[in-house]
Amino acid sequence: MMTHPVNLSEYRHRRERTMTAQRILVVEDEADIAALVEMHLKDQHYAVTVCDDGARGLEHALAGGWDLLLLDIRLPGCDGLEICKRLRAQGDHTPVMFVSAKTTELDRVLGLELGADDYLVKPFSVLELVARVKALLRRHEQTSATTAETAALSEALVSGAIAVDLPSRSVTVAGNPVELTAREFDLLVHFMRSPGRVFNRAELLDQVWGYGYEGYEHTVNSHINRLRGKIEENPAHPDHIVTVWGVGYKMASGT
Repeated sequence: MMTHPVNLSEYRHRRERTMTAQRILVVEDEADIAALVEMHLKDQHYAVTVCDDGARGLEHALAGGWDLLLLDIRLPGCDGLEICKRLRAQGDHTPVMFVSAKTTELDRVLGLELGADDYLVKPFSVLELVARVKALLRRHEQTSATTAETAALSEALVSGAIAVDLPSRSVTVAGNPVELTAREFDLLVHFMRSPGRVFNRAELLDQVWGYGYEGYEHTVNSHINRLRGKIEENPAHPDHIVTVWGVGYKMASGT
């Protein structure tokens, strides 16, 4: 059996994490929905704080220390989009899930563009909400751990004109800085770590988003389209992240 040396500080950190409930901020002004979400998340042993006002929700969010934020979009005082925007503006990459009755594609795209990690439409299944909360938290922990481990070996990834600095989570294309959302950054890094490998949509949902649900493949498509718009010279004819028709997507080798 192969054994590995124990990192004592990492062991202590993981043990402390398991002994401390993960903290979730729920900003929702519909009392019945807020109570339902709070009850089911507490059943999963999360520490849940509920806010029914956008302005107070913003204060709580900016104070930090959260593992996940569940934000309604339409809120009194300050809407969920503004909370997410302000959070990302200060460099906070805490996972954000929008839970909203707004259902248009434009609303979803706007939320994702502002840096949200997921979007769930009301009315929703509580079981799906809990599953996606678990997936986001698990993915965030895995990404943080992987980034830290990779940074110890190599602080940068380079593919042609694209350069990624892992510790600072910054990207440049031909020397020019490019602003990516947290999910776009994770997606780009995932491709760059496996140049030439083809990923289908289901694999990307599982490996980058941390969950797989039939019917959510359009989420992958929209993120790749936005990512291409930021890193490709001609997004309509991409040189970096290319489509393998009938299969999926890959990072072109030697770009």
